[in-house]
Amino acid sequence: MNIRSLTRGDGVVIGAAVLLLIASFLGLYSVKDAPDSLELPNLWGSGPVVLGVVLAGIIGAALIVVARGLPQPKKVAGLDLGQLGIAFTIFAAWSALGNVFDPASGVDNVGGGSDGPDLGMGLILALVATLVMAAAAVATPLVPALKGSLIPAARPAAPQPYGGQPQGGYGYPGAQQQPYGGQPGHPGQPGQPGPSFGGQPQPGQPQAAQPQAPQQAQAQPAGDFSPFWFAVPVPRPLFAEDGSPTPIAELAPGTWYLAVEQRGANLVAQTQDGRRGVLQDTSGIQRG
Repeated sequence: MNIRSLTRGDGVVIGAAVLLLIASFLGLYSVKDAPDSLELPNLWGSGPVVLGVVLAGIIGAALIVVARGLPQPKKVAGLDLGQLGIAFTIFAAWSALGNVFDPASGVDNVGGGSDGPDLGMGLILALVATLVMAAAAVATPLVPALKGSLIPAARPAAPQPYGGQPQGGYGYPGAQQQPYGGQPGHPGQPGQPGPSFGGQPQPGQPQAAQPQAPQQAQAQPAGDFSPFWFAVPVPRPLFAEDGSPTPIAELAPGTWYLAVEQRGANLVAQTQDGRRGVLQDTSGIQRG
């Protein structure tokens, strides 16, 4: 399970589930002018509230988070786990609303009485938590601000220059590729002095810096593709290179992938386990 694939909307769902769990230990009822010896039950003291509000909301939040972290979507009875979780959160909010309207569940009508216990703080917080949870679960696929990654992507560590290539290395984020025949930090060729400040050649070397431009043009022709690291803003499918419509993997936000080839507007990407596929939607990717 990749926690870096969680979105900001998932973070709101997790926070609402924590609030719902806290609310379940608070009072279900409140009675005005009640004596101190009177012990009122919390939400766990009511079966309908526990099943329809507390457990339904927590289970729905868990299904949403698990579905987001799985590399491949799982289905239960033909429904995606995320869709099933959204249905649970909506049901929990609906049940909480019904209990708020009638906290005594018809007990106040026994014997012709009209007065019953008032709402407890636990039931009020449970309604707020389930409403926020259901709203975030429904709005996450629709609102761009909620689709962003919950955990920012960490850039891969650049290799040290000691004993190896220049800092950053080929293909890694931050790499600076040197032209063929040149040295890092020197504009001229090895063994030749570069031009002085202002572009004028040193005395005795009038043509020292002139061959540099043709060599750079030969070493790096325009339009050549160089592999680079990138991250996706939202989960995106990776399709097989043979054109099959079935995804072979899902690229998750917060993880760096290597682009090894460009095919028109598409990229051929390689995952950490070595699988290669075609990324068809390259909009909004973050290059390293």
